[in-house]
Amino acid sequence: MINRYIRAIAGIFILISLLLAVYVNIHWLWFTAFVGANLLQSSFTKWCLMETILKKFGVRE
Repeated sequence: MINRYIRAIAGIFILISLLLAVYVNIHWLWFTAFVGANLLQSSFTKWCLMETILKKFGVRE
């Protein structure tokens, strides 16, 4: 359950940052790169900040 939330939030962040890059400022692509880098590091370390945040909000595994 929590993995679905993480994937959905990451997808939303990426889509929003791409829209902001197109319509506001190209530098919003750095946010897209940040999200991608966090997804990559979590695959290696098995630790995700968004998972910690969601658990504090009471989302079950």
